[in-house]
Amino acid sequence: MDKRIRVVVAKPGLDGHDRGAKVLARALRDAGMEVIYTGLRQTPDALLQTCLQEDADVLCMSSLSGAHDYLFPKVARTFKDHNVNDVLILGGGIIPEEDIPALKESGVEEIFGPGSRTDDIVEFIRTHLKK
Repeated sequence: MDKRIRVVVAKPGLDGHDRGAKVLARALRDAGMEVIYTGLRQTPDALLQTCLQEDADVLCMSSLSGAHDYLFPKVARTFKDHNVNDVLILGGGIIPEEDIPALKESGVEEIFGPGSRTDDIVEFIRTHLKK
């Protein structure tokens, strides 16, 4: 039996809007993945610990507050600082196009904005896993 892809879906920072994260969590579950939803207001260290404890393959972060340019790189740096290189890190939310190159340079593998199809996110995960 093949190992199911394990995905942590998270809301880092103080952003309190999680409808998109919940829609994504359900779509990933429906695609056959194991999903761990952390809920709101997660710190970078908490996300690292959750991914380690859950043996996650993927971390999907959502930000609608405008703090993505600080939070996403901070999370990616926390993973790098702890030599966790086998977790695919994805971001989503209200993210201006001009911010995407810096986010990718920081270690976020891909950014999915408003209107992204959940099927496209599922396919991206399946084709870009690091483990």
